[in-house]
Amino acid sequence: MSQSPQSALPVFRYAIRADLPAIVALLADDEKGKTRENFTNPLPDVYGNAFDAMEATSTDALPNKYLLAIMDEQIVGCLQLTLIPGLSRQGRLRAQIEGVRVSSNYRGQKIGEAMILHAVNIARDLGASLMQFTTDKTRADAHRFYQRLGFVASHEGMKREL
Repeated sequence: MSQSPQSALPVFRYAIRADLPAIVALLADDEKGKTRENFTNPLPDVYGNAFDAMEATSTDALPNKYLLAIMDEQIVGCLQLTLIPGLSRQGRLRAQIEGVRVSSNYRGQKIGEAMILHAVNIARDLGASLMQFTTDKTRADAHRFYQRLGFVASHEGMKREL
């Protein structure tokens, strides 16, 4: 992973299982996450099981990992980065990002931008030629943020609870 100047930008690394409480705290530190996540001590087993499943499918060439942003020796941001091989678009490798969060105490410091750009660089270095994600329709600030970083709202996303 790479390191940015410590005074302004975070250091990046992939998560380990011991980081789960900090990751779930970030996921819950959000208007939507407050209703979606169960940040209790101890964490429910579902989080450890999901982390283990991600690790089991992850390789160096095709990661399925949480990327962490570290500042002041604490986890201040996270996102899940998954590379997905496929046949469409002439077999292009895609990068998928999910669960992008920055601690409410660190927002407005360009940590999210640095984290997304770092994920873009990782994906590009691994051969991905497209990065995609979904974002809730109600997150107008997030939409402006992603558009500023060059993302285009090119598709209509759909979900179904199972």
